[in-house]
Amino acid sequence: MQGVLGVRSGASRALLVVLFTQQIVARAELPPLPVGAGTRWLHSGGGGREHDEEDDAAPYADVPRPGRRWERKPWVTPMKVLIRRAKEERQARQENPCRVLEHPPDNGLLVPHLVEVAHRVNTARERLLHGLTKLVEGENAIPVKRCRFCPEVHVGHVGHEIRTCEGRDSGARNSLHVWRPGTVRDVVGFPYCYHLFDRVGKPRVVHKEKYDVPRLPAILELCIQAGVNVERYPTKRRTRPVYSIEGRIVDFEPDEADNSEAGTLPEQTDCSPLPSPELQSSTVICSPSTDASNEQDKEEEDEEMTAPELATRTLQSWLDMRSGAARLMKKYSVHTCGYCPEVQVGPKGHKVRMCKATKHQQRDGQHAWQEATVDDLVRPNYVWHVVAADPGDDGSPLANELKRYYGKAPAVVELCVQAGAPVPAAFRSMMRLDVVPPARDEYDLVA
Repeated sequence: MQGVLGVRSGASRALLVVLFTQQIVARAELPPLPVGAGTRWLHSGGGGREHDEEDDAAPYADVPRPGRRWERKPWVTPMKVLIRRAKEERQARQENPCRVLEHPPDNGLLVPHLVEVAHRVNTARERLLHGLTKLVEGENAIPVKRCRFCPEVHVGHVGHEIRTCEGRDSGARNSLHVWRPGTVRDVVGFPYCYHLFDRVGKPRVVHKEKYDVPRLPAILELCIQAGVNVERYPTKRRTRPVYSIEGRIVDFEPDEADNSEAGTLPEQTDCSPLPSPELQSSTVICSPSTDASNEQDKEEEDEEMTAPELATRTLQSWLDMRSGAARLMKKYSVHTCGYCPEVQVGPKGHKVRMCKATKHQQRDGQHAWQEATVDDLVRPNYVWHVVAADPGDDGSPLANELKRYYGKAPAVVELCVQAGAPVPAAFRSMMRLDVVPPARDEYDLVA
């Protein structure tokens, strides 16, 4: 009963050792595999190199699964990293209690190379809103539907029949949506936050200032803190860095209000510096006619532009705004509540007790602030993708039985694609363009 597994003689053992050594040497002499060989084996047919390059350029991405209401949002930065940073800051504060903050924007100064990015983000936001208004409310408008009882949005002539409604009395309607006409706000949503006049000197808004401090879109507040000047929302610009004395921010820069009249602030204009006295009489500075002429030029350009061109420009503005906002958020901190969609741009979150999400009783209505992402600042608002109908198709709505064959996309992308814009490579897999849904009478025959 010795067999192969029960070898006991010394000669047999020596023979096995020799064979095993020869196998190891033979494997070591084999040439190494090319870098992309393992990936090409997963695809059939020739031309695997081009297919791999396309996959690397646009990796597979699906719609992120929404979290449960009682669960907290995932942390962007791991908790261990946050604890290590806090310990390092505490140690640096103990070693040097009085120090000058050197790195902007923590010292109150602007980041020079991000000022232009902030202006581009603000311009892209205005262009996006203008383009969406033309696409939703123009002559060849694409209808937008919104559910009456839940925030579900649908882009198309006929609302879908997918049973995903979680609003009031949804059980009596078998979770079917009740559609009504939508607006531009339903397509793209910008959360609002409190405006900070001095983001370093007074970074928090307390509960008593709830109705005194104005609120504005968070993306606009981010641009203002990064260097964009808006007359309606003034902000303090420093020329010298601030000091940190035992963790408290101290500003030794003289206040501009002291040099001006008592109780008044110096007037800030966006006008350019005055020219020489010779040209001052013949030159008009900041005349309102220039703004009117620019608006007329924009209207003429929009009239000459076709619907696919307008949709392409609008989609590109949305992509530019998101990419620029991601660059700004690397330097200018943005916080969001871990349980509700509230957002605050600034070094710290506000202290207004307005949270009504899970466990708000334990926090006395205050928000559980954490680091925000681009999706928190510019909500994508995913909708079901509607495939372009054939000439002979009757335009039937999306069926609930075939929902696993349908794809999704952000509402801005879906609206622009239906208007004639090309599909971005990053959303091709999400929209499932390579999937052909079966007919309603064939869905039970598909495996």
